[in-house]
Amino acid sequence: MVNINIAASALVFMATALAQQTPPTIASALDREISDIEKQVVDVAEAMPEDKFNFSPESLNIPGADYKGVRTFALQVKHVAASNYYLWSSVTGDKIPENYKGGNGPDNLKTKAEILEFLKDSFALGHKAAATLTAQNMLQTAEGSKSTRLHLASFAVAHAFDHYGQMVEYLRMNGIVPPASRGK
Repeated sequence: MVNINIAASALVFMATALAQQTPPTIASALDREISDIEKQVVDVAEAMPEDKFNFSPESLNIPGADYKGVRTFALQVKHVAASNYYLWSSVTGDKIPENYKGGNGPDNLKTKAEILEFLKDSFALGHKAAATLTAQNMLQTAEGSKSTRLHLASFAVAHAFDHYGQMVEYLRMNGIVPPASRGK
């Protein structure tokens, strides 16, 4: 009898908790996606040692491989951050500083700490952008763009996932197991 009462109490508690949960919105759904990629990219960027931050597969001189001119690991991270700023500022209406344009971010960012700060700040803008989206405005064309606010906000996530995959390979080329692949 005690087990039935405990089970019944647990069911009532769970039903009450579920009823009190706020239904997801476009803003909360996108914000969750941003949080997911933010964790992945930041973890990978933090995993690369500073002395390997300027690694590029070009330096491996693999016969038959064509890595000439590919971005270094640092430039991959800066590119993700600069793209985040470019795409998400179109959603928020924030002005992009001139030195963020061009795809690889500011030239003056050199150290791992500076680049990580730039990356983390770009994701903060992403969370701000997600918070602005509503069912009423998500399909509006963003100012200065031909794309909808939803497309710009979600494309930044897809773009970051693409570069996350490249950054994972850079880690592995340096004998580093990516954080998401490590045993718990």
